[in-house]
Amino acid sequence: MARVPSAAVAAAGLIGGYAVARYTKRRPLGGVVLAAAGAVAAKGWRERAGTPTAAALTGLYTVAFGASHPLAKKIGAWPSVFAVAATVAAASYALADR
Repeated sequence: MARVPSAAVAAAGLIGGYAVARYTKRRPLGGVVLAAAGAVAAKGWRERAGTPTAAALTGLYTVAFGASHPLAKKIGAWPSVFAVAATVAAASYALADR
């Protein structure tokens, strides 16, 4: 079975978490999606690149989630989510998936 790139899992977690929170109007449910995808991505990062890299990418994932909020006030909600998801996906690809 082919592995799903951790970059895709991380990006899907950020985008999917926001989408679930927005459309269900239940922020905790979006948080569950965000956390679950983050855990799966972190497992992949650790397996592919080691614990220090996994820790750094998990930190980036968390910071990106937090940074999307003030960024949304400047550029809009969806553009903000896509921007932070792309940033995390690019870092994940460069450090773990390539």
